[in-house]
Amino acid sequence: MRSLLSLLLLAVLPSVAQGQAGSLFIEDLTWPEVRQAIAGGKTTALYYAGSTEQNGPHMALGKHTFVAHYAAGRIAEALGNALVYPVLPYAPTGDAAGKTGHMKFPGTVTLSEATFAAVARDVALSALAAGFRNVVLMADHGDGQTALKHVANRLDRAWRAKGAHVYYVPAPYTASQARVRAYLAEHGLAASRHAGIADTSELMFLDRQQKWIRRDKLAAGNSSTGVDGDPRQASAELGRIFLDMKIDSAVAQIRQLLSAGR
Repeated sequence: MRSLLSLLLLAVLPSVAQGQAGSLFIEDLTWPEVRQAIAGGKTTALYYAGSTEQNGPHMALGKHTFVAHYAAGRIAEALGNALVYPVLPYAPTGDAAGKTGHMKFPGTVTLSEATFAAVARDVALSALAAGFRNVVLMADHGDGQTALKHVANRLDRAWRAKGAHVYYVPAPYTASQARVRAYLAEHGLAASRHAGIADTSELMFLDRQQKWIRRDKLAAGNSSTGVDGDPRQASAELGRIFLDMKIDSAVAQIRQLLSAGR
């Protein structure tokens, strides 16, 4: 049976190579289908972490997770040799005891850097045990990026002699953010920070059933609302552009890494 997250995302996200044995998401597959896919050339595993965190009064807490699931599927589709591991819906978002960062707002979930790193490590090891020759670690949320880099570097050193590689790919977060900032400046749009125009636009594009955006709550942000920016100029069309930037940046970096690692 598919996970509840998978069923929800299948129902509401734009279609990306879904469908039982032909799916690019391993949660949809049986173990013989995964084995067959690897034998058939899908030797790259994608691990993409999301987050459950406040995104202001206008946007659902699952934003990063919904975006990560969609982007991972598109990345796998473009690569042609990859399968996607289930998206982790949690990330470091602040201190729970001290209620720092996003933890000031109800509903946010946080992991320690150590826990976040340990989960990524164990998922990567699971993918290597399954027979994948390349494992790619990515995250849609800012905090935890360094942890993924350290995990990838350690595992890659341990496994490269065995003919396998583990890569950290920051491009969906860092490179795409630079491209988004340039686009906004070029078009005279407000600078985008947390839950601002870019974040909101991406989720608007994915929110086909209008479950995740509260359009009547769109407003310029301040520290009390958790919005750092102004989402009022957000649009689904901008979201499509920004998501394409994220996906294209990731695909380019992964291809470069895989080529260099051969």
